[in-house]
Formats: sequence, C-alpha cells, structure tokens
Amino acid sequence: MKSTCVRLAIMLALCGAPARAGDRHVDLIEVDAGINPATADFIHEAIAEAQQGGAQALIIQLDTPGGLLESSKTIVKDLLGSPVPVIVYVAPSGAGATSAGVFVTMAATIAAMAPGTNIGAAHPVGGQGEDIGGDMREKAENFAASLSKSIAQQRGRNAEWAEKAVRESVSITDQEALKLGVIDLIANDVPDLLQKVDGREVKLANNATAKLSVAGAEIARRPMRLKQKLLNILANPNLAYLLMLAGMLGLYVEFTNPGVMFPGVAGGICLLLGLTALQVLPINYSGLALILLGVAMLVAELFLPTFGAVGIGGLVAFVIGSLLLFDTPDSNLAVDRSIVFAAAATLGIFTLLVGLLVVRSQRRKPSLGSEGLVGQLAEVRERLAPSGKVFVHGEYWNAVAEEPVDVGQQVRIVKVDGLKVVVRRVANQAGASV
Repeated sequence: MKSTCVRLAIMLALCGAPARAGDRHVDLIEVDAGINPATADFIHEAIAEAQQGGAQALIIQLDTPGGLLESSKTIVKDLLGSPVPVIVYVAPSGAGATSAGVFVTMAATIAAMAPGTNIGAAHPVGGQGEDIGGDMREKAENFAASLSKSIAQQRGRNAEWAEKAVRESVSITDQEALKLGVIDLIANDVPDLLQKVDGREVKLANNATAKLSVAGAEIARRPMRLKQKLLNILANPNLAYLLMLAGMLGLYVEFTNPGVMFPGVAGGICLLLGLTALQVLPINYSGLALILLGVAMLVAELFLPTFGAVGIGGLVAFVIGSLLLFDTPDSNLAVDRSIVFAAAATLGIFTLLVGLLVVRSQRRKPSLGSEGLVGQLAEVRERLAPSGKVFVHGEYWNAVAEEPVDVGQQVRIVKVDGLKVVVRRVANQAGASV
C-alpha cells in the first residue's frame, strides 16, 4: 500500500512538472525563391502541420525577390488567420524581402530580420520589369498600396512606410526597418531569434492571444513536398517557356517522321510539363495565341511556295508572343529576352534547313521505282533481237532494243513502259556485271 502511494505521488509530480525544452518544438520552413502558387501551398500546409503537431510557433525563413500578387494575397490571408504564431525571419545575411516579400513579412505575427538584410521595393511592375502605363498602373498601385497599409495597421506596424514601399518603391536595411517600426526585432540566427521572442504575448486569429515559450525549443525543419518542389521549379518562366518550345519541336519531328519515337516521347513529356507550368504562372493568352500562330506559320512555310513570306511572319508572331507570354499586371515575371531571341533564331534556322532539304529532295532525280530506272545501266542476259531480258538493280526485266544486242553487253534504259523497258546499246563498252 505504501509503495502504491509513492508511485502515485511520483506520477502526480511528473504531471505537474513544467515542460522541458525537449518537450517543446517550433517548426521551420525556408522560402528562398519567388512567391508563387507552390510557395503559397507550402506555407498553407506548414501552418496546418504546426497546429496539428502542437508546435509553439512556425518560423518562415524568407529570402525572395518577389513574385505574384495573387499568391501573396493567399499567403497574407493564411498568416493573418493563423491559429499558431508565425515568425517571418528575413535571413541569412544578404537576403531580402523584396516586392511581394514585403507583404509576407509585415503579415507575420512577429517580423524579424538578420543583420545585413533589406526589405522594400514593392511597387507593382509589368512582365518585363517596366512601369505599367495608363489606368492599369493606377489600379495596380492603389490596390497594392491599400493591401500593404491594411496589413501594417492590423499588425501594428508602420503603415506610412508600408504605403511608401509600394508608391515610391523605397527599400531599407534591417536597422532602418527596426527604427521605423517595420519589423519587431533583429536576430543573428534562429536560436538567437527564439531567445529574443521568448515570453512575448502575441495576438492570433479571432482575437486569441498566446504567450511564446520557445527559448531553447527544438527546431523541426519541414521541407517542401515533391509536388511543391516541382511546381516551384516550373514556376520559373524561362524554364516553362523552353519546355513548351521543346515539346512543340519534339512533336513536330515525330509527326513529320513517324516511327522515330524518341522526339515524340520527349516532346510529349516536355509539353505536359510546360502546360503544368502554365497553370502555375499567370498567362497572357494573347501571347500564347501568337506563339501558336507563329509555330503554325513556320510549319506551313515548309509546305507552301511562299518564298519565306509566311516563315518571316511566323517568326515575328513567335517573338512578340514570347515577349508577351507572362506580361500580366499582377506579376513581375518574364521570359529572358536573350532566351526569346535565341529560340527564335533556332526555329528560323531549323525551318530554313528543313526547307532546303525539302527543295533539294524535290529536285533530285528519282532513284526508286520505275522512274528511278531511267538512265540506269543494265546487263543483257537474253539476246535482244529486238526483245529479250536485262538484269538491273537485282531484277530481271523484259527489254526491247532498237538494234540487236548480244548477251553480256551493257545497255542504258531510256524508257519504262509498264513491265517492259526500252534500252539502247552503250557504245564502245564491253559487257560487265552491274
């Protein structure tokens, strides 16, 4: 009885003991690329996993050049409605939260930066990095500015600077950001970050509050899933463009040379990956239509006697479409111009070479079938007087000659008449095997 009481007392003491550092953990994910649908899905899942796994907080280590406004809005919505504290940490030194990264950082429960980092330049631009003109510029700028200001106000950060980051494209260092109230603190590394935020009381969704107890907590790193990694890679507009181009060329080679197999298989895979990328990236459908029109005109050039007019038009449509492909108001993504011009030059040279080969083959004298026999030498195997048999291309043919020709002599075929050939003696030549 006494031993039972002792064991019960020990169990009660253990249950009432405070949690050790090893019993607590924080989740950490790294976002070191553009903001796109794959990134948004990654952050959404990380928040859900942190809640289900009982993490004290979620750390998003951020280094981004910007990205899609639509994906940024999705991430902001998840951060503002997160049931667990989310710490956005712009790191390591040299990293930056540029453009769309400003919205993500300011929407965090706690915003932190490493020494030697920067934040800002959130002005919306066109697909080639140029200023948006006309009414669309004002519309995009006003929306981005109001979004940035609204986030800052909700998180109690510098709303005036948040608006300037959009309208004036200002960018500041970590020290300036801390001084202006854009972020909450500067930390040298993740352990230092956890030490500095420990004990802070933060506001969560639905006016709930939580007190952070993260000093010395275990750090659980959460990598991207394979699907998210693939989509993140495909979100590169240059890669998506090259995959689409490779897919169309591969299928073209397969259609013009049935049975080769490899170009068709490789082209089909590239085209499917390219179409997947187009679902991730914002598409200017006018640009896509111009690209398809350009490729169709280049193919038509091989079969139509237009002397290059259709081909030149196809190249122009292809280049313009390529430059416009990802040119949308809610994105600063674009295909590199050097890749566009290199692809156009490759297509043009390819079309020219194929066209030259087609013309050469059409002008070449037939070498197969009955037409290919005309002009060929044959050996007389049965005396022609005037009819007999000759041997040519491994076959025996009935032949008719203008004059008698002995066995073993060579004759030249001058005409094919059904299953009979008309021949003429080859002057000054002894019989030889052919």
